[in-house]
Amino acid sequence: MNLFRLAGDMSHVASIIVLLLRLKVVKNAAGVSLRTHELFLIVFVTRYLDLFTTYYSLYNSCMKVLYITTTGYIVHMIRLQEPICSTYDKAQDTFLHYKFLVLPSAILAFITNLWGGFNVIELLWVFSIYLESVAILPQLVVLQRYGEVENLTGNYILLMGSYRALYILNWIYRSWTEPFYQHHWVVYICGLLQTALYADFFYYYWQSKKSGGKFSLPTN
Repeated sequence: MNLFRLAGDMSHVASIIVLLLRLKVVKNAAGVSLRTHELFLIVFVTRYLDLFTTYYSLYNSCMKVLYITTTGYIVHMIRLQEPICSTYDKAQDTFLHYKFLVLPSAILAFITNLWGGFNVIELLWVFSIYLESVAILPQLVVLQRYGEVENLTGNYILLMGSYRALYILNWIYRSWTEPFYQHHWVVYICGLLQTALYADFFYYYWQSKKSGGKFSLPTN
């Protein structure tokens, strides 16, 4: 554990809290992508299968359970819980996530896993890394279609992007300070890709804060 990883984890937890507040207090899912959160649920379930096989620490186990349960609850609220589900706009959330994100991630994971010998747990872990790198895409598409971004939703995306950026700093720090740190090129490439997807959002978020105006994304 180091400061960058702890800050990344807390940023991730804060993003979940902000989204839960957005749904529970405002009781409105407009501008929120169900498909992105379905993808994140798949990511966490496939990545944290080691909950049943390996114990690292109480902190580690609690964070894994937190990510799975809260993401599952978010999916449940948007799908089934009134009045939240009635405000979810399916017409704006149409990204074909299974076809264009889940399937390619599964194919890449299968190819990658063949290099090191076939292992189901390792295959699912690599799949989750690939999928997480692009899971935010349906949400970014929804926000671009809406144009104007509600404050809590904007803060949620900002915290999610900050979480990934801080994890990159964590990797750099560990590579410098841990002589036997195990490097994983798939994690690095996917982490950089995931952070890059937030770059445009960060730019417009910063511009809106600097000007004091409403936060909006170009809709063209």
